[in-house]
Amino acid sequence: PAAAMLSRLLKEHQARQSERRELQGEPRPFSLRPHGDRPRLAILIGLEGHGSQRGHTPLAGGAVHQEGGVAQAYVNQRKLDHEVKTLQVQAAQFAKQTGQWITMVENFNQALKEIGDVENWARSIEMDMRTIATALEYVYKGQLQ
Repeated sequence: PAAAMLSRLLKEHQARQSERRELQGEPRPFSLRPHGDRPRLAILIGLEGHGSQRGHTPLAGGAVHQEGGVAQAYVNQRKLDHEVKTLQVQAAQFAKQTGQWITMVENFNQALKEIGDVENWARSIEMDMRTIATALEYVYKGQLQ
């Protein structure tokens, strides 16, 4: 049950993140969407930093702008790392809280069992007392006659 709940929380988080990205118009990490008239392909093939000019890499006879793409990938990775850490902390807190709830429910069940035991004990004592009272009444009436 806890694993299913964590899985559900992760899926909900991913869905919210996807919606947020769509609303803000953020590109997906490492997409091949054009950046102006220059593709961002250099990021995918690992050519960043090999060009003659800063922020540009020669590819197929033209310059590919990748400085912004690399920076955005770095920012996205940092955000993802932060979100992973946050989720790990939240999952640990949730696991701890769940453990506390389980302990509380187990203690509550034990208390209910004890209450039931006390009720049964009280009924047993009551029946014994009625039996004794009936016997004493019978003996008392026998002495009067």
